[in-house]
Amino acid sequence: MSEAKDRELRALQAALAAEHAAVYGYGVVGGRIGEGQRAEARTAYDAHRARRDALVREVKDLGGRPVAAAAGYALPFPVPDAAAAVRLAAELEDRVAGVYSDLVRAAGGGRRALAAEALREAAVRAVRWRGESVAFPGLAERAGTAPPLAAPTA
Repeated sequence: MSEAKDRELRALQAALAAEHAAVYGYGVVGGRIGEGQRAEARTAYDAHRARRDALVREVKDLGGRPVAAAAGYALPFPVPDAAAAVRLAAELEDRVAGVYSDLVRAAGGGRRALAAEALREAAVRAVRWRGESVAFPGLAERAGTAPPLAAPTA
């Protein structure tokens, strides 16, 4: 496999891992979010499931074995109530945007366009949850200030 394809496959796998974590995280969000925001949480959950499924196909198309979801993930902070659920949803979207920014950089053609669209969607959802925007979505993650959700270690 060429170096460019290998880089693209690694970026696809990272995006897939982030989508697995986002699907898990939105399960937590859905359990704590207020009734008025439940539909928005469900829409985001469905969007991340669809992206996850598409990424599985993309990884296979490049000859890779899709990274599996973990049984559970360590959350970045406790989520005891609706306010924390909203903060978690914004954090999930920020982290997903970060890995899609890497995929935009690594991919070409149609995959780059799809990654850019996924980055845009995550950034828009983060703004909706947070109520304000950031100048460059995904850059905080690249600076190492926000690690991805981690699968629990044994």
